Amino acid sequence: MRWLAGYRHPRHAVTEVGDVLLEAFREQSPLMAGAHQVGDPIAVLPVLFHLIWAQQLVSDLTVPLDADIAVVARR
Repeated sequence: MRWLAGYRHPRHAVTEVGDVLLEAFREQSPLMAGAHQVGDPIAVLPVLFHLIWAQQLVSDLTVPLDADIAVVARR
């Protein structure tokens, strides 16, 4: 959680990317598969982690985040 908290800063709240991520994860998908669907993971992942921190995207945070962890948009 401490690592993920590093993405809480508003600079990671890129609305254009965030909107596309929320759409990409409307159905549950593995983290990296959804990130690749949206664009370059280097640009997309900080926004994705911010959305998880903000609880707009949901994942099981009781296990370490990895490429295959399931992520879905909060309904």
